[in-house]
Amino acid sequence: MFFQPRLLSSFKGYNRALLTKDLFAGLTVGVVALPLAMAFAIASGLKPEAGIFTAIIAGGLISLLGGSRVQIGGPAGAFIVIVYGIVDRYGVANLLIATAMSGVFLFAMGVFRLGTLVRFIPIAVIIGFTNGIAFLIGLSQMKDFFGLAIPKMPADFFSSIQALYLAADTVNFMAVAIAVASLGILILWRRYQNQLGWLKHLPGTVIAMVLATMSTAIFDLPVDTIGSRFGGIPAGLPHFEWLSISWSTAQFVIMPALTLAILGAIESLLCARVADGMIHDRHEPNQELMAQGIANFVSPFFGGMPATGTIARTVTNVQSGGSTPLSGIVHALTLLLVILFAAPLAKHVPLASLAAILMFVAWNMGEWAKFFDLKQFRLAYRLTMLTVFALTIILDLTVAVQVGLLLAFITFIYRISSLSRCEAALAADFPALQNQAGRIDAYRIYGAIFFGAVRLLEAIEKNLPSDTLLLDLKNVIYIDASGMDTILELKHLCDSAQVKLIICGLAHQPYDVAKRSGLLETLGPDCQYPDLAVGIQAATHSST
Repeated sequence: MFFQPRLLSSFKGYNRALLTKDLFAGLTVGVVALPLAMAFAIASGLKPEAGIFTAIIAGGLISLLGGSRVQIGGPAGAFIVIVYGIVDRYGVANLLIATAMSGVFLFAMGVFRLGTLVRFIPIAVIIGFTNGIAFLIGLSQMKDFFGLAIPKMPADFFSSIQALYLAADTVNFMAVAIAVASLGILILWRRYQNQLGWLKHLPGTVIAMVLATMSTAIFDLPVDTIGSRFGGIPAGLPHFEWLSISWSTAQFVIMPALTLAILGAIESLLCARVADGMIHDRHEPNQELMAQGIANFVSPFFGGMPATGTIARTVTNVQSGGSTPLSGIVHALTLLLVILFAAPLAKHVPLASLAAILMFVAWNMGEWAKFFDLKQFRLAYRLTMLTVFALTIILDLTVAVQVGLLLAFITFIYRISSLSRCEAALAADFPALQNQAGRIDAYRIYGAIFFGAVRLLEAIEKNLPSDTLLLDLKNVIYIDASGMDTILELKHLCDSAQVKLIICGLAHQPYDVAKRSGLLETLGPDCQYPDLAVGIQAATHSST
């Protein structure tokens, strides 16, 4: 079927025990998602409710319509840098339009079955931009972590460093104490969680946030809170509002929308692959992209931000016993109940604690071990990874991925072309070639004849024999248009020099390309043989 959410096929053999697990997993993930959703929204330059609304609406739609049984969607740390930059440059209204447009792009990617193509992005590029985003998330939280008096953090790297430097003398030591304490709780909770009995099921992020909030409220600590900066979060359902979209506005934000769509596709499908490994299942990538598209299209009409699959919440869902999309739907409903009945409590949440949570998330989302042991990788791999990392930090993710893919593309061409080779057939292997050097030459070609390896044939062109040239293509697995053009050019040069060209061993894709290009017609039946030995026998026989 064209559109088949995984929810429809997830209840085969379903029972009360699985239902109970899904309900408790959904409640757990909902509790975990609460501080993260608010923190991601604030770090992106939005109000905290934007993150919660996104987790409710987009998260619910992704679970309801997605192609994975256990993936949890919502606002993600990977989007922080991109969204903050869009808000800073284009404004919140245009962010909502860009998010809706990214939903259209994502849905189209799913419709045109492009989900599997995302898997072809090299791991060096993925590690580079993931670590770059993690670094920028940590940098963006320095302001609230240290309680610095910076009215608005700049979006670009160098301006951020300058702003932090100029405000270094405005450190709020109470904010630092809360942030350090929250970070310590997160680290210790992660390390000793399995030794805490029934408490191990509680997420460390919630524990850190609750303790920091209680301390701030009870002792009236002089630190920034959600209430002091944003006035709290609304205690009610999100309202539907039409977006003012025009053609000129759409053109204005098309590049940010494409960036959001590409990053969303990469993040969601990578997350789904991680989940597959944990539950020994296989997600449907195109269905997942269509669900992500619908979620990102709908969410902005309720004031939401971009959403994608989230690894931390998905892993929590699986570890808590979630086995069907129902747990994701329960997670969205849990957040909805929090909004309806516990919203006033959020005004006491200190921003320093949320900054510590985000720094902890940033550290765990980065694959830093790969950076600490670069010598295990080839030079080209290292260069690609570090270039994408640096460009993500200094410029932006779009440029970083483009340059990374270009470097990976060049590296791939070089490596594949180095695997292709051409060897002269020796008289020791083919006695018929004895005393025929310079008159009858035969070559064996291995690998692929494509635009990166045409030099193999160009070398033959410079030293044509006087009578017959044989090419054994039995071990050629692929020929592209450039490679076939080079073979046709070699045929033309042979004809001009009155040298007979014989092709041996054509099969499968090379044979199909040779037939469609007209090469077989120009060669004639007496110049085509299934095996080099047969071709050499025919060449020596006809020349005697």
